[in-house]
Amino acid sequence: MVVRPRDDPRDAPGGDPGPRRTGGDLDLDGIRAADVIARGVRGAEPGEVPGRLCAVAVELLPVVGASVSLRGEGMPVQLSASSAQAARLAQIQATLGDGPCQSALHDGAPVLACDLTTGRDAGRWPVFAQQATEAGVRAVYAVPLGSDSVCVGTLDLYRDRPGGLTDRQLHVARLVAGVMTVALMALPRGAEAEPRDEEPWLSGLAADHDEVYQAVGMIMAQLGVGADDALARLRADAFARGCTALDAAREVIAHRRRFERY
Repeated sequence: MVVRPRDDPRDAPGGDPGPRRTGGDLDLDGIRAADVIARGVRGAEPGEVPGRLCAVAVELLPVVGASVSLRGEGMPVQLSASSAQAARLAQIQATLGDGPCQSALHDGAPVLACDLTTGRDAGRWPVFAQQATEAGVRAVYAVPLGSDSVCVGTLDLYRDRPGGLTDRQLHVARLVAGVMTVALMALPRGAEAEPRDEEPWLSGLAADHDEVYQAVGMIMAQLGVGADDALARLRADAFARGCTALDAAREVIAHRRRFERY
């Protein structure tokens, strides 16, 4: 497989997109990408598939990290990430309830934030943009998982310098997202598909999400409020202290932090 150098001028902000690619070119790109995807997931256990596909996305595209999250009640359920940095960026978006991932979930279409350091993208998600750039990320691309009518989650791609995606790169990103969707929807869930002494794989991947909602339940009891208000208080507390909602949740569960009524 031929991979363009990462310093190719077509990757630069406003750079030359290169010759227009025909449908046949995109089909050829898809075939090459499919080979890499097949190699990346070969022999993987069900719970390893999301992580393997995140790694494949980083191999195929001019990005430094990738994460995958499912739509959840109140906040996305992070399933996997290619690196600690990518996992943190996903947690930041979940904590803020804002960012390209949230916009892609709402719109059901790819959201390409090509420059979080200035201009329209920085102004669209100002707090996320600031935290993302502090974490070393300058561009984020969120690609929906699901169908045209139902968005079930997002594949989020992170880049350490400003720049967009070419038609070919967006085509490949959509291909990886499509395979991710099929994998997540087709793989077994629930006790009936697993040995009784093993945890269903999706539940295991979403363990962090369970901690957040355990903390939300405790905050509901402490404040006498509903789930939405309790989650909002948890997010606000995390933001005020510069940590993620997951970090704040773990402190609540460990009884190191308690919420008081105003």
